[in-house]
Amino acid sequence: MTEATWTDQAKTPEINWRMSAALENVPRGGTELAEVTSLEGAVRAWLALDTQHQTVALLTPEQEILIDGVMTPSFLGTGIAILAERLRKQRQ
Repeated sequence: MTEATWTDQAKTPEINWRMSAALENVPRGGTELAEVTSLEGAVRAWLALDTQHQTVALLTPEQEILIDGVMTPSFLGTGIAILAERLRKQRQ
């Protein structure tokens, strides 16, 4: 019998920044419509928001994302900040 091991790569595989994602609860020209774009575009749009809107923003990617061994279907506020940090590190 072989023992399974979890590497960091298995707990958090590379994120597909090109997948579609919806960014909701943010102002869009006087209304709060969801924007559908790439995951990278949604994270960058979130970074441009003021703190109040960053806190309530909801980002829902096309597919769940595995981070630190946890499948996450959507990200709210500080969860999006985690994605932003990963994007920043990956783009360096």
